[in-house]
Amino acid sequence: MTNETFASIGVAQDMEAILASHGINEPSPVQAQTIPVILEGRDVVAKSQTGTGKTLAYLLPLLQSIKSDVKGTQKLIIAPTQELAMQIVREAQRYGEGRSIGVLGLIGGAAVKRQIEKLREHPELVVGTPGRLKELITLKKLKMHNVSTIVIDEADQVFQLGGVSDVDFVLRSALRDRQLIFLSATIDEHTAGLAKREMKEPVQIGIEPDRATAAGLEHYYFVEETRNKIDMLRRLVRQYNPDRAIVFVNATEDIGEVEAKMNHLGLSAAALYGDADKVTRSNVLSAFRNGKIKLLIASEVAARGLDIEGLPMVINYDPAFDSEHYVHRAGRTGRMGRSGIVLSIVDETQIFIMRKFARELGIELPERVLFGGKVLEADPRPDTRPEGHSFSRKPGPSRDRKPGQASRNGGARAAVSNQRTADSKPARNAGRSEWDQDRKNKGAPKWSKGNTPRSEE
Repeated sequence: MTNETFASIGVAQDMEAILASHGINEPSPVQAQTIPVILEGRDVVAKSQTGTGKTLAYLLPLLQSIKSDVKGTQKLIIAPTQELAMQIVREAQRYGEGRSIGVLGLIGGAAVKRQIEKLREHPELVVGTPGRLKELITLKKLKMHNVSTIVIDEADQVFQLGGVSDVDFVLRSALRDRQLIFLSATIDEHTAGLAKREMKEPVQIGIEPDRATAAGLEHYYFVEETRNKIDMLRRLVRQYNPDRAIVFVNATEDIGEVEAKMNHLGLSAAALYGDADKVTRSNVLSAFRNGKIKLLIASEVAARGLDIEGLPMVINYDPAFDSEHYVHRAGRTGRMGRSGIVLSIVDETQIFIMRKFARELGIELPERVLFGGKVLEADPRPDTRPEGHSFSRKPGPSRDRKPGQASRNGGARAAVSNQRTADSKPARNAGRSEWDQDRKNKGAPKWSKGNTPRSEE
């Protein structure tokens, strides 16, 4: 933390009181560096790890600088996803409540007519996704002539999700002398290029630029054959027993299967799909935030920008696509100085990916094994996989042993395998008639047909 106070960096007394009422008494480093600069009206490019308080770093000065004598939208925030946009709206309403500031979320998936009606109330602060903002500006329903500040939150995600042209359109529709603010955990080429083109002498802010992930995170990976990944996921959840966890699955078509199997195994789970309607997504997230669901099974896109307060764990059912995606996944936990755990499940051919992430991100990412109800260190082995090794390459014999030799983790790994085999031996015919009847039900997941129920450890 910092020795600064909110008052010393220019935050008004009434807003400082609201912050204190919510248990926030001193600014985080990114807030301490960013708030004074934004209040000065400077363009800003701020790079900071996910979960360090970037939202309040721009939201507080925006709310404070809104003029009561100007009618219409004065501040515009662009977010990559519906969920992040609505989170920002809630924060703006919370900290701007004492100033009677109108806040409106304009997101895709919601009724356009209702949003147009709300715009007639002339909200001072608008938060939206790129496509919907462009649509309403084109319809001349969102007026941009009084917009003095535009913020692009999670800028690299906005561009990765295909919002480049929409953002360009929004910027073109605003006044040339508007203030422009980019915030992100990583600054990619699109973000850097747009900043250079659109900003005037921007202030560059980097909080621990050499650290890509939050300091309070622990990172581990577990090696398992692809066919046993569901069982490994179950065992990890049982072992660590987090109150909630986000499980990232790379292929959208696999999300439903993982969700169904976790529920069948007694672990409450719900899926978050990128193409689900607004109401469904909202209901799932609400249940997850309230602790009614233990596991949120989601794709990379669906979980972009999610801020789940106090989330203790993230599990990569599939490894992240690259180190940048790993950073964003890991950033869902360990937020605002809290601790968190990030677990990854990989097969033998994907171990090199974990080591690559560790090198590129400068983090400790060791292997662990489950044995005897404990999480143990794995025996080290040299990394001989080529840097560009393909994800899809078929696994061959272990590179660390000759045919017939013991596995690379010796007795521990062999014992783990033997224990897993033993665990699968309980009588499979018990309750067979109930199972047969159950799987004939209309709602039974397709993976369960022709199978028998699995026993718990």
